This record gives sequence, structure tokens and C-alpha cells, in this order.
Amino acid sequence: MTASRAPILDRIAGPSDLRALPDADLKTLAGELRREVIEAVSVTGGHLGSSLGVVELAVALHAVFDTPRDKLIWDVGHQCYPHKILTGRRDRIRTLRQEGGLSGFTKRSESEFDPFGAAHSSTSISAALGFTIGRDMGRPTGDAIAVIGDGAISAGMAYEAMNNAGAEGRRLFVILNDNEMSIAPPVGAMSKYTSRLGAAPLERLEAALPGPLRDQARRARALVMGRTGGTGTLFEELGFAYMGPIDGHDMDQLLSVLRSARTRATGPVLIHCCTVKGKGYAPAESAADKYHGVGSFDVASGAQAKKRANAPSYTSVFGTALADEAGRDPRIVAVTAAMPAGTGLDIMADRFPARVFDVGIAEQHGVTFAAGMAASGLKPFCAIYSTFLQRGYDQVVHDVALQNLPVRFAIDRAGLVGADGATHAGAFDIGFLAALPNFTVMAAGDEAELMHMVATAAAHDGGPIAFRYPRGEGRGTALPERGVPLEIGKGRIIREGSDVALLSFGAHLGVCEAAAETLAAQGISATLADARFAKPLDRALIRQLLRHHKALVTVEQGARGGFGAMVLHDLANDGLLDGRCQIRCMTLPDRFIEQAAPDAMYAEAGLTAVDIAAMAAEAVGKRIGAIS
Repeated sequence: MTASRAPILDRIAGPSDLRALPDADLKTLAGELRREVIEAVSVTGGHLGSSLGVVELAVALHAVFDTPRDKLIWDVGHQCYPHKILTGRRDRIRTLRQEGGLSGFTKRSESEFDPFGAAHSSTSISAALGFTIGRDMGRPTGDAIAVIGDGAISAGMAYEAMNNAGAEGRRLFVILNDNEMSIAPPVGAMSKYTSRLGAAPLERLEAALPGPLRDQARRARALVMGRTGGTGTLFEELGFAYMGPIDGHDMDQLLSVLRSARTRATGPVLIHCCTVKGKGYAPAESAADKYHGVGSFDVASGAQAKKRANAPSYTSVFGTALADEAGRDPRIVAVTAAMPAGTGLDIMADRFPARVFDVGIAEQHGVTFAAGMAASGLKPFCAIYSTFLQRGYDQVVHDVALQNLPVRFAIDRAGLVGADGATHAGAFDIGFLAALPNFTVMAAGDEAELMHMVATAAAHDGGPIAFRYPRGEGRGTALPERGVPLEIGKGRIIREGSDVALLSFGAHLGVCEAAAETLAAQGISATLADARFAKPLDRALIRQLLRHHKALVTVEQGARGGFGAMVLHDLANDGLLDGRCQIRCMTLPDRFIEQAAPDAMYAEAGLTAVDIAAMAAEAVGKRIGAIS
């Protein structure tokens, strides 16, 4: 019989088993757990570096606290892979981020050990304080522990929560997971501040020094950490007892500090824990992004399996087009919220580093910062994923739209995004932006159109403008030498037909082309139009389609209340919904869609070429069953 490579982990069905182990076995368990995470993610892909950085911390927290009665919240939730393995999900860990499998983030419906979903950052302290209030009002819950790190501490919401928690003075625990590495290298004064805290000498080092030197070292540490003249660290000034910094990979130190805190705390406590992103796996530790997000890979070499792209990604097309526009216009600047590579702004940053600004995980600030730059006469492009732009919506309304400032919003990851699932799906931006006065809202049907929309946005000084585009590679459309500004509010006809009109808004244009071919095979002649604009609508084009076809079907990669709703509202106000033309709107359904391959997600959403063709056929009175 072959000996198990994880004899201790094999005995862990849940945290109660872990709490029965001696401390020496917990150290061994951490090594076994790290190997399990590496091997699992090598199959599924996912957020490897951040999870490797918290292996010892996950073991220590579950060994010390009484989860699930005590509420452990991981922020950002992509650090949670070790936690999932320890909480009864090891047998499913190789389904991570797969269709029908485990989520890549914490998820309340998945396990009682996931008390709060956290796929966006900086929510944990607020949620932990909510659990704390529940406990103190008699709910059956114990302590709340927020593990916040990976750049999440840079967001203002974390400080709003800490200010509130400090004022409340209730017992709760915040673990600052300080790995000096979020997705990109962290930016901002808070990162520098915590780095200075982490660089200060530890008490155990001081204790080994001769008396006079020991006293001098303690005074130096007090100066670095702001503890002279009766003041404390920023965290202490907010009302937290501060412990640290401690080595997040030293199990003895972790257990000692966590046990002491749990035994003695009467109010809010912040434990500053220094970790290494990608810890224990050399390819991750040496990589620039610490293997933040990886596909499947070979464990021995770290080489990632790369799908050969047939066309450049939309993100790279945007980044290159913007850098080229910036080369022609010195007023163009760009803002990203901790995602320079993810948004393609690293391309512009390589050429014009002084004109690209990474604000950290702070979308609200980023939007208003861009608004200030626009008010100064600059041309800011604010590049933020659709799902993250939701976090800055008040600022989009109050600071941009209300003041009619020409901020250009480049909205990546529009539509369904695959393995990251519902939390990262860009479903709502069409509706929430088109509802705002002064906004122009575009969507690219292919990568060439994206180049034209970058040029359109650069030339548009009359107010805020947004353009959306999906994750992944383009359609292989030939790219122009440079983008050309589009006529605002003007769509285009792709193919002419006579029976039914398909009006596509955005990147489902290729699927609509396939639907038109399917219809043609059924003897149904289809016109295909690319709307380009949700606001302002091409009213002349829509009325032309309405007059000359038996049915009009709108298609978009967004939720109800978006482009199709804008079309219906416009036609209703002109009394045009009462004529002979049948009108249908195809959108994402009114529910969240779980992770799968993007094509599978759109199939579940009812937005395949066959679905579109079937809807169009039904609208002109043909049998849906004839579509295959």
C-alpha cells in the first residue's frame, strides 16, 4: 500500500478535527495543505498566489476559533482555497471554478463555514461588525473575524467600518493580511504605512539584544509605529487594540497571538500579519504577479497551459488603441483601480508612465478623481471592469453625470465572464448608465469597433461617455491603422433581409450573425444591424427596421432594463408598439448565473444563436421546432 502524502490532512473532515491536533501536527498539516492547494489549482486554474499566502493563517484560525459558530470572513474571498479544503470541501476542490463546482470565492449557499460572500474587496470589517451586533443582541453566533488583505485595506469602506467598529467598542477581530502584493503591486500611502509597520523590529528580536541596545530598539520601533507622545498607530487611533506585526508563516507565533487575543480581547483587535503571496511555491514567489490568477499549469515547472488565441483580446486592443490616442493628445490620462494589466492600461503606462494613475482598490475615489481631472481640462479614461464600476455608482451620478464632465469610462468584462461567476458578471452597466442624463453609452460589436469607440471617446468633450466590451479574444476582425470617431447615436446595417430584423447591441454581434445564417437555412430572411449606441439611440435606424420587417428582435449581453428597454420606451412614446411589427427583447435572465465556460453561461441564459433564431422565427409565425 502506498503511503499517503497527506496523512494528517486525510484525517481532517472539518475544523473540529483540526482543533484536536497538537501544535506540532498543525505545522505539518500546513505543508500538506499547501501541496493540496497547488495540485488542485494546477488542474482548475484560479487564484493561487493569494491562497498560498494564507495557508498557515487558515490552519491557525480554524485551530483557535470555534468555526462555524465563530464567523470567519475572507476578504478578498479569492484567498479562501485553504479554508475550503479544511471545511469539508476537499473532495470537491478540483471542481473549483468549474460548471456545477465550487465557487472561487466564499459563498453562503455553499457552506455554513462561509458566513458571508466576498468576491469584491473591503467588505469584511463591515460584515464582521454586523455579526458582532447580532451576537450582542442574542443571535446564536460567536466571535467575528475579518481577514482583510491583498490590497483590500486600501479601500475607503474598510476605514468607514473600522471607524464605526472603534466607536462601538465591541469585541471583534480584524486580521490585516499584509503581503505587500494585491493583484498588481499595491499603491498609496496606506500601503507604505503598513509596510513601515511590518519593517519595524519585532519584540522577540529586541529581547535578544543587550539592555541599552534593547531600549534604543524599542524607542526606534515606537517612532516608526507612531507610539510617541501618547499616540498610537492609525489603527489604535481608530479604537483598535493593535498586535503585530507578526510572521504569518510562523505557526508558533500565529497560534500564540491568536490564542492570546481570543482569551483577552474585550473590544476590537487588529492583528497585523505579514505574509508572502505565493509562499512555498517557487514559480509563484518569483513571478511578477505571484501567480495571482492562473490557468491550469504543470506543478513541476510552473508552466501554464495557454490556449492559443485566434485573435487579440479586447483588453489588449483597447490598451493599444488608447496608448496610440495618448501619443497624439497629451491631455489624455488614464485611471485604474488596482488593475493596470487587467484593463490593458499597462500598455499606456509603458509609454506614458506619468499619465496613468493606479488608485488602488478604490473605485469611488477613482471616479471622482477622474471627474476632477476632467474639470481641469484633461481627458481622463477611467478603465474599470463592469462589475467593479458598480462600486462607484454614486460618484458616477453625482460627480460625473450631474456636472456633465467628460469622463471616458472604458468598461471591460461586460457580459458573462466564465469561471469568476455571478460576482464578476458585467450585467448591469447598460441600464445604470443609460438611465443617467448627459451620458453617451456605446458597446463594441467587434474589436475594430472598439478602436473606433476609443477614438470617439477621445474626441467627445460634450459630457460623460462609456463604451463596453467583453473579456477574452476578439472575433478576428481586421483592425484599422487607427480608430475613427463615430457619429454619435448612429448604428450600422451588417446584412439586409426582409422578414425579421436582429438589432444587436455589443459583443453578441457574432452570435447574431450565426442566428441570421440559421434563419436563412430555414427560409427566413434576416436583416442584422449593430446598434452601437444605447444612448442616444439611432431612432431612424430603429424605425426603418420596424417599417420594413415583420419582427424586430433586440439582443444584448446585459440585464433586463437595458438596451431593449430603451428601444421599447422610445417606440412606446411614439405609439409605434401597436403596429404590425412584432417586437421581442433578448437579455440576460432575471437571475444570477453561476460559473461555467462563457458559452455554457450564455446557453443557460438563452442567448445562443439557436435561441435567437428560435425567438425570431416565433415572432414571424414559424414553428420553433423547425430550428435545430
